[in-house]
Amino acid sequence: MKRIMSRKRALEIMENFPRSGVLVVGDIMADHFIWGRVSRISPEAPVPVVEVSKDRFMLGGCSNVLNNVFAMGGRVHLAGVIGSDETGRRLMAEFEARGVATDGIVVEKGRPTTLKTRIVAHGQQVVRFDQEDRRPLRARSVRKILDYIRSVRDELGALVISDYNKGVITRPLLEGIRREVAGRPIFTCVDPKQRDFSLYDGFDIITPNHHEAGHAAGEEILNGQDHVRVGMKLMQRFAFRALLITRGESGMSLFERDGGVRHTAFPTEAREVFDVTGAGDTVIGVFALCMAAGASFREAAYLANHAAGIVVGKAGTATVTREELKKVL
Repeated sequence: MKRIMSRKRALEIMENFPRSGVLVVGDIMADHFIWGRVSRISPEAPVPVVEVSKDRFMLGGCSNVLNNVFAMGGRVHLAGVIGSDETGRRLMAEFEARGVATDGIVVEKGRPTTLKTRIVAHGQQVVRFDQEDRRPLRARSVRKILDYIRSVRDELGALVISDYNKGVITRPLLEGIRREVAGRPIFTCVDPKQRDFSLYDGFDIITPNHHEAGHAAGEEILNGQDHVRVGMKLMQRFAFRALLITRGESGMSLFERDGGVRHTAFPTEAREVFDVTGAGDTVIGVFALCMAAGASFREAAYLANHAAGIVVGKAGTATVTREELKKVL
C-alpha cells in the first residue's frame, strides 16, 4: 500500500481541496437519531420502552455526501428535491449554516422530504421508520436541476450522482447530465442503488457495495475472490473507466480500465467498526474530491479508504475532516 502514494503526495492532493469544486446530485434526505436506554417492557404491548437521553437531526442521503466534501474543505454544490415541510425547512437551514448555496434544490409541493428516524438503545438500533415518496421526479423538477448544473458546470472538477432510489435519479435526469458534462473536464462518480447498471453506463466510476455489485452481475459474492470475478464481469459489460467495490470490514477493491482491467485491493483501515451508517457517502465524497484535486484513481481510492476507516469508528451519520485524515496517514 505504501507504494501507491507518499505522505507528501497525499498532503499535496489535500492542499488542493479548497480549490476543487464538487457537485452532488441525488436524493436529499434527513437522518434523525434518537438515543436512549431500555429498562422495562411496555404494559401496553410486548415492546421495549426507550427512555430518550438525546436526539440529533443530521444530513443524510446525498446531503451527507455533500457534508463529507464540505468537512474536507472542498467547494461543494448540491442539486436535488425536498418537500414543502418542516424537515425540508430544517435541511435548508443546515445548508445555509454551512454557506452552501441552495439554488439547485427544488421544492416539490405534495412530496415529503425523505426522513429516516432511527431509535438506538445501548448501542443497538431498536427500530427505524421512514417517511418518503419514491415516485419519479416531475419533468419540471428535472429541467430545473439540469438548468442548475448548466449554471455551475464551469466551476466543477467532479460530479457525484448519489442514488438512494427515492425517485430523483431517473433516466431522463441522467441523460441530461451526460449532455451537460459532455466534453468537459468534469469527473463523474455514481453511488448506485438500482440494480440495472445500464442506467449509469458511460459515467467515469461507479462505487457499489459488494451486495449491489453481485446483484448487478447476477451473481452472489460468497468468498474473498468472488468480488474479483464480479468486478471483472461488470467492467467487461459496462463502459465505466473504473469500478470501486466497497466490501465492509474487508476494505475495497478498485478495477481500472487500463488497457486491460487492473485490480487493486485496499484492506480495511478501520481500527474498530462502531457504525457503518453513511460510510459509502464518505467513500464517494472523498473519492470525488480527490479526483477533482488531481488524484489518480488509485490515489483517490487510497485516501477514501483511510477516510472510511475513520468514519466507521464514529456513531451515526458521521463525517471526516481533513485534519483527521492527515493524522492517520
